[in-house]
Order: sequence, then structure tokens, then C-alpha cells
Amino acid sequence: MRTKIAAVVFPGFELLDLFGPLELLALVGEDVSISIISKNLKTIRSGQGPSIVADSLIEDAFEFDLLLIPGGIGTRKEVDNTPFINSLARLAEECDTVATVCTGSALLARTGLLDAKQATSNKIAFDWVTRQNPKVQWLRKARWVVDGKFYTSSGVAAGMDMTVALIRDLFGNTTAREVIRKAEYSWNEDSEKDPFA
Repeated sequence: MRTKIAAVVFPGFELLDLFGPLELLALVGEDVSISIISKNLKTIRSGQGPSIVADSLIEDAFEFDLLLIPGGIGTRKEVDNTPFINSLARLAEECDTVATVCTGSALLARTGLLDAKQATSNKIAFDWVTRQNPKVQWLRKARWVVDGKFYTSSGVAAGMDMTVALIRDLFGNTTAREVIRKAEYSWNEDSEKDPFA
């Protein structure tokens, strides 16, 4: 059976947060399928300028195995978007695995699903992120953190390190090694090695 992946986008999402992990996940091959979901099917502009059109609405998204939540400057607005956070909470509860990159952890934290769990985020925005939910056990010195079904990563490029770890956990070490070979990616295997903390 294929692992069905949903990646949520919103205005001001970070390009590498989204496309870095999705590129690595796609390299797993036929065992995965990827969909982009959003609040609407209009053009959604990233924080860097280029835009994307989602495949489906977040309200219509059901039966996904893995949810990917990128960060970006747009998270500053979306943390206060109650309907969006509620939809995110519903989908995250239904998924077997949830992964956030950068300030995407702020969005997940606002759902309450990270309460009493360990997580991390972008170090430049760390103080802002941690204020979104003080019930989370925020770890400043971490490249990425795994707590149960929740994977959270530090800023931007750290999402790719987290994704390789996620691929290893879901599909095995051999598949993870093949993915980094295909991507010619130098993987930081130590989740606690965070030079930006």
C-alpha cells in the first residue's frame, strides 16, 4: 500500500520547508503519493514570491498517512486563524505521522496536539514559536525532534535532515540511504547536532 502524504500550504509558506522534504519523499518512489492541500484552490504565494495551486482543500482531505506542515512568514498570521487551526488539528489527529518544518511547529502547537510533547523549531524565531504554546516541551538544542508520531525540525534546511530520518523510520535504512544517494544529499544524522542553537 502506498503511503499517502498531504502537505499543507498557506500564504507566506517557506519554499524549502515544503519542496525540500517533498523532493526527498518523492525519491522513495512508487510507495508514496503526494498531494498539496490548502484553505482554497486559488494561487498561494510563498514567502519568497513563487506561487503554487493546491490539489485539494484541507476540509476535503481525509485518509492521509503523513501530514507535512511547512513554516514561513505566513505562520505569523495563520496561528490566529481558528478555522485553519481546527482543520489542521482534525487532519493531524487522523494521520499516522505528522511532520513540521521550521515555524510550522507553531501551527501544530496551536492545535494543542503537542501539549506535554517535545518539539523544536527555527532558532531565529524560537522565542516567538514557544510563546504560541508554553505547554509544549520546547527543545532549543535540536536539529529535529521525534515524540511519538510527531516530527518537528529546526529552521528551513533542517527539514531535510528530519525528512531523511522520517524516511528511515517509515521505509527502512536501505531506502533512506538510496534516497540521499539519488539526491546527492549530505545528511546530518545526529538530531542533537544543531550548530544554530
